[in-house]
Amino acid sequence: MFKKILVPVDGSALAHAAGELAADLARQHGAQVVGVYVIDPFPYIGIGDASAVGLQAYLAEAQAAAGKALDDLRQVCAARGVPFSGDTIERNVTYEGILETAEAEACDLIVMGSHGRKGVQALILGSVAQKVLTHAKVPVLIVKPQA
Repeated sequence: MFKKILVPVDGSALAHAAGELAADLARQHGAQVVGVYVIDPFPYIGIGDASAVGLQAYLAEAQAAAGKALDDLRQVCAARGVPFSGDTIERNVTYEGILETAEAEACDLIVMGSHGRKGVQALILGSVAQKVLTHAKVPVLIVKPQA
């Protein structure tokens, strides 16, 4: 039923749980898992040499976090014998980067975590998962924290 399953990762335990579920589904369906880590662009203010140093430090830290998160998903897939590919992208809007990756990679399912925030907290913090769910052209499976 599924050929390519997209798993957005951020290094959290919830993203790990989504990766495990996606890898299990991929194994059952003979599918591939595609991981994506979306980096927010550096908030460049353009003043002095400190901005260039700050940009380099920010990108190095972001790339390290992305590598760790994608490697975690790679290991989850390897343990289940599931093919994996992963990429780090930079986008201003995280959910748009996820949707662009799903389309570019021809993914037919997105599996991702959601913290399940409600009320004012959800309104203030927003929800990447909610936006992906609202705008995706393919099915989206949301993994929520264990109660």
